[in-house]
Amino acid sequence: MYPKLFEIGPVPVYSYGLMLGIAFLIANSLLSKELKRNNMDEGIGPSVTFIALIAGLLGSKLFYILEEWNFGSGISFSAMLKPDILFSPSGLTFYGGLICATISLFIFCRIKKIQVFNLFDMLAPGVALAYGIARIGCHLSGDGDYGIAVNGTMWEFIGYSYANGTIPTAPGVLVHPTPLYELTVAVIIFLFLWNMRTKKKFTGEIFAFYLILTGLSRLLVEFIRLNPLVIFGLSQAQLISIGMIIIGILIFILKSNREKKV
Repeated sequence: MYPKLFEIGPVPVYSYGLMLGIAFLIANSLLSKELKRNNMDEGIGPSVTFIALIAGLLGSKLFYILEEWNFGSGISFSAMLKPDILFSPSGLTFYGGLICATISLFIFCRIKKIQVFNLFDMLAPGVALAYGIARIGCHLSGDGDYGIAVNGTMWEFIGYSYANGTIPTAPGVLVHPTPLYELTVAVIIFLFLWNMRTKKKFTGEIFAFYLILTGLSRLLVEFIRLNPLVIFGLSQAQLISIGMIIIGILIFILKSNREKKV
């Protein structure tokens, strides 16, 4: 494991932070290509990326704090707000970032009079790929996003030890390397959505598929991850995943029916 890759003078460069930065740069580049292809102002690209970055980081940290407070280690809410936790580069929840970034960009679109679903369609492939790249950082840092133990099971041959990670596994324990699973699925989702962008039948179709496919992949991988269960034997991420799938299906049905009536 390589939680810290190298240092530039006194400044350490952490694997997760580096991968997260690369993820946003790639997503911004793909968005710029889509804005140009759709004859839209490419100048809004950096603004969209900046809003998504700030809102995403704040939302992911907030959801992490709420998740740990309610379902995790039992640390008090006031303790979770201490600077060493609040400003730590670890402890980021993807869905918190996605929800806050989506709300912020919705407001941005309303202010700038940009068609919301048109922008979200252009963003979806890059966001899917960015998620996978960020998971490389999770794998390199061993930050606890791995799965359950596979010792003595048929899956032992693909098991991985995160004994040197920031949240280490016990010596000799092999677990599902779920960040690598999610990276693989994220790339597949990206390729599917990227191929769809010139073939979509209605505005919002790509975003709808993004919600459905991303929600489904996270719903399934959570069954072999270590997150605490909240209700009905499901984790908080799985409940949000189900919500994403339902919203994606509703968007698909409503937007496609509206297209048929035009």
